[in-house]
Amino acid sequence: MRDLLTIGAFARRAGLSPKALRLYDELDLLRPAAVDGDSGYRYYAPAQLDQARLIAWLRRLGMPLEHIRRVCALPAPAAAEAVADYWEQVRAETAARGQLATFLVDYLTGRGSSMAGTPHGPAAPALGIRYAARSESGPVRTSNEDTAYAGPGLLAVADGVRGAAGHRASEAAVEVLRALRGADLPAGELLGALAAAVDEADRALAKITASEPAGEAVTTLTALLWSGADLALVHIGDSRAYLVRDGGLFRITEDHTHVRSLVAEGRLTEEEAASHPQRFLLARALTGAGGARPDLSLHGVRAGDRYLLCSDGLSAVVPDDLLREALTAPGDPQSVLDELIARAYAHGAPDNIACAVAEVVALETPAGAAR
Repeated sequence: MRDLLTIGAFARRAGLSPKALRLYDELDLLRPAAVDGDSGYRYYAPAQLDQARLIAWLRRLGMPLEHIRRVCALPAPAAAEAVADYWEQVRAETAARGQLATFLVDYLTGRGSSMAGTPHGPAAPALGIRYAARSESGPVRTSNEDTAYAGPGLLAVADGVRGAAGHRASEAAVEVLRALRGADLPAGELLGALAAAVDEADRALAKITASEPAGEAVTTLTALLWSGADLALVHIGDSRAYLVRDGGLFRITEDHTHVRSLVAEGRLTEEEAASHPQRFLLARALTGAGGARPDLSLHGVRAGDRYLLCSDGLSAVVPDDLLREALTAPGDPQSVLDELIARAYAHGAPDNIACAVAEVVALETPAGAAR
């Protein structure tokens, strides 16, 4: 044993403790070169230092012992690939934990909620939403008839006609929908509940018109209601809903304006519609007259989705490419929302601006992530 190192000397040179070396011997991860038959004392060969240092480095990386055993049994190129794969898993898990941490901050401060129910698929993670809402007056406006709301399971934006009746109308329409938040409705009942809520909101507008002789209570309404991994959309008017998924921006509502109906009929081109003097004339809205015809649809939700609801104070002045740029940028929903409104102001903000932003986050570690 003249050329061998004692366990203490080997431990110092390898950067491991004698206790760790004894454990690795028991696990058949790093066997000593020789063991004294009388004392049981362990001896190691200098050639074992490379493997011992590799084990020490992998432990500092946080790699589990069983994983280290597999890496050490591989030739160097395959071992390098295994380490790279492991680190990608660690990064994925760290990112998931970061999302969970930011979700918890928002949840505990009232800016986030879990999504009731169970997402689709046996391996689908539990989901949560982080959200923010804001309504601002345009610099040339003396009043603000826009209402924006973000809360547990619900996003809503309403844009009332100018005047006191319009402001009351948008507030009333959103207030009716707030009764549905956190209702944990089955997917099959979501659209029916939203349709009934729209009828109730329309009746509320009729009462406002009766009490406001100087103005008619009219408003748009666009809202998203979550239940489990399902999202129900209700939309009437020219406020908009957008989805950002995998870096792409998708508009999931159609404007209910006179000009859009002319485009659909082929009587106007898109270019003519963009500058048409009646492009803001509504063809459908909540008016309190009954017979409201909102669009209703059901959508699947994925972790990583971002949703934007906005009045035309944003969508009419900020181009889609700039909306997408802001919505795909890093940051929480509040910072994204602030950036969107700043861009509306940078483009003149001729109208009031109402926006609500929500982000869907996974609340569980991705399957196969490192442990």
